Amino acid sequence: MLLQYTLSQTLRIDDVTIVEVEPGSTPARVFAELEQDGVISRSGWIRRYWQWQMPPTVLQVGEYTLKPDMTVKDMLGVLHRGEVLQRSVTLVDGWSFSQFREALSQAERLQQTLPVNLSPRQVMKELRLDEKHPEGLFFPDTYQYTLGMSDRDILLRAYKRMQTVLDEVWTQKAQNLPIDSPYEALILASIIERETGVPYERDEISGVFTRRLQQGMRLQTDPTVIYGMGDSYQGRIGRDDLRNVTPYNTYMIDGLPPTPIAMPGREALLAAVNPKPGTSLYFVAKGDGSHIFSDSLQDHNRAVQQYQIDQRAKDYRSSPPPTNSGGAGR
Repeated sequence: MLLQYTLSQTLRIDDVTIVEVEPGSTPARVFAELEQDGVISRSGWIRRYWQWQMPPTVLQVGEYTLKPDMTVKDMLGVLHRGEVLQRSVTLVDGWSFSQFREALSQAERLQQTLPVNLSPRQVMKELRLDEKHPEGLFFPDTYQYTLGMSDRDILLRAYKRMQTVLDEVWTQKAQNLPIDSPYEALILASIIERETGVPYERDEISGVFTRRLQQGMRLQTDPTVIYGMGDSYQGRIGRDDLRNVTPYNTYMIDGLPPTPIAMPGREALLAAVNPKPGTSLYFVAKGDGSHIFSDSLQDHNRAVQQYQIDQRAKDYRSSPPPTNSGGAGR
């Protein structure tokens, strides 16, 4: 009777309470600490009930949420089922690897095992991944984690997820594309992701880039220039920046840049391998996230005059800085 009375008692808490079960914790230790904190009473009886009625007696490591209306028996059920608190961190489509790492560094209760001063190449080495350049290799998504998980765990999950999605998307590719490998699709998808702020334009922008690559035209797209500028980019691209030869300046190099420039999502990957048919070779940002597409340089220059002269970009994705170059992404 005393045991049944103990199990039916509500927990002695006024608000939602988080209980941590650390590695190596035994039920006896957890129950004793809860009794010491005044949450329960008669921890010895509760421990015996656990041993008799709820094998196995191993507790899953993590955080458990206790509510004021819970009985002791309710609490035991939560512990026995391993209903640990799930936290989440969101890695956004189009973010760079450095932004991914920043988000992970700010994630609540996520263990930080990769020092902030590690270079991207060093991070890849720490993760024991073969690639040296991490950009584009981690899938943007919302990732759940529990107490005891680390930034390393999330990155490895995101890496494996990107490999899986990229393989799936590559099997759906259109014929006669000017890209020869899943990695090239990843590069192109990252540019598409950074070029548009409206999802419905992804396949049309992919169409422009695909036709340019097929015709031997340079991509001439601002996001690659910005990526190549690194920390020197301060929100605006000048003429000298467009003439500066870097591996990522697609105004000066032929074809794709050597690596992705951001983390593309599934829709951008699908757009890269399934471009929209058409004849447009140019586009210019209207300032609302969408673009005007043109078939000829003459029409494109008129669109530039209409939408970009005397405007200054606050967000490159919405309205890239104006030039007279006639590039695809202008």
